[in-house]
Amino acid sequence: MKSNHRLISALGLALWTIGSVVANNASRPNVVFFIADDMLPKHFNCLPHGKGKNLTPNIDRLAREGTVLTQQHVCSPICTPSRYNVLTGLYASRANNASFKAITKREGQTIVEFNTHIIKGDTTLQGLMKKAGYATGMVGKNHVVEAKGLSRFPDFDASAKSLHNQAQLKANHDHVCQAIRRSGFDFVDRVYHNNPDFLGLHEVAVQNMDWITEGGVEFIGQPHENPFFLYFATTVPHGPTQKNRSWNADPKITAIGYLDNPPVVQPARDTIPQRLAAAGFPVNNDTANMLWLDDAVGALIDKLEETGQLDNTVFFFFSDHGQRAKGTLYQGGVHDPSIVWKKGGFPAGEECDSLLSIVDFAPTILDIAGVDYSSVPFDGKSFLPSLNGQEQEAERVLYFELGYARSIRKGNWKYMAIRYPEHLENMSMEEREKVLAKWNAERHRKHLEIVTADPTAPFSHLTAIPGGGHAESKSTGSYPAYFDRDQLYDLMKDPNEQNNLADAPEHRMKLEEMRHELSEIIETLPGHFPL
Repeated sequence: MKSNHRLISALGLALWTIGSVVANNASRPNVVFFIADDMLPKHFNCLPHGKGKNLTPNIDRLAREGTVLTQQHVCSPICTPSRYNVLTGLYASRANNASFKAITKREGQTIVEFNTHIIKGDTTLQGLMKKAGYATGMVGKNHVVEAKGLSRFPDFDASAKSLHNQAQLKANHDHVCQAIRRSGFDFVDRVYHNNPDFLGLHEVAVQNMDWITEGGVEFIGQPHENPFFLYFATTVPHGPTQKNRSWNADPKITAIGYLDNPPVVQPARDTIPQRLAAAGFPVNNDTANMLWLDDAVGALIDKLEETGQLDNTVFFFFSDHGQRAKGTLYQGGVHDPSIVWKKGGFPAGEECDSLLSIVDFAPTILDIAGVDYSSVPFDGKSFLPSLNGQEQEAERVLYFELGYARSIRKGNWKYMAIRYPEHLENMSMEEREKVLAKWNAERHRKHLEIVTADPTAPFSHLTAIPGGGHAESKSTGSYPAYFDRDQLYDLMKDPNEQNNLADAPEHRMKLEEMRHELSEIIETLPGHFPL
């Protein structure tokens, strides 16, 4: 593996140099990694699902002038592990945080949920970029770097204007920022530790895209002797999406309480419906939040142009996972196209159809930056050769993991296995009632939607809660073979995974081949997953 990394790194650097980017601090490219939250295919004008449905001129520009990675996939389609994959280049089952490892020890298998956190001492993309001389910055949604010891608000409905509560919000925010700095970021600000509903107070459970963007613009505008890497993580279009809690909320409300003055780095919010109507689009929370998000992209691009840095910047635009089947390993959850832009475009052209994984981002960005990572055992592979127009190596095998499910894709074949530990398979009704009651009580406290009150409901692939959790609720049980232990699909003939071929005699050899491929990968990872 190490020799392959050296070859890829050297090749990538050589190709980049041919493209007139010399690997030194004066000309190495800046990198902006923009990660949106819960975007759907219909939100991308560059995809068939969304063509012409969104007023997103800045994202459209990135797609038009850059390269759309049409076969990009994520490994674990929920917030936390996807961010872990991006920032470490590793499968989330390799997480080192104590609570995750304790679960693995107790259950005998890794259970990748919202629990795979980056901790101090982990090798990270930002840390490697920093070590190579890059200025590193992060703003927006965290949901991945561990920050223990946050103060809890006893009353979720208490006032955020209380001096005590505002001080506590600020102290929690600063504590999270410090933890993120220890992971390798120099500049950290305007951070949502989690989704707005989980900040501790209902009053501040609103989106503030402008506030996050203000932090990104501030970082870009700082005097940089060296190139920079900005990780820009939005909280939208993830819910809450209602206008009074998102694009039309009070712009002074933030994760640290109320500001004295609202940010002014994006077009005024009251122009959003006007611009949508003028362009012939319906005005609703979906279109408004997407224009609001696009305004953030535009503000970053404008600042890069204003400071003369755009021509030497590579811009990644990515959503954290597929949304058509969130919380599952079906294609609707793991297939997640993204965009890469640089001035003049890439030799690959407007589209690249190489099979790619989310864990490929870290080595690719390091290749673009000319950073040697030959000693780092990434699970991903650089796709800079693909961007430069080279044919991908044949038979790339993609691996996926989430909760109690594991899967691989090889060519047009997909295999998925669902395995619950024995004690979960045999959970008593009394225990089911207890687990569900505890889960629902916390959601009631936070005024959140209840998935089910039925303790007999089956588990989801993601969580061992009767009926599953809210994140995956729209996908739980929505596929014909959802509850089958073994699933095999021919994606060429059945792209929507409606016909499970695992029990078909004529596909027995293919099933065994795919099971063997999956087993070989699982053997290199922590825990045990019986196949």
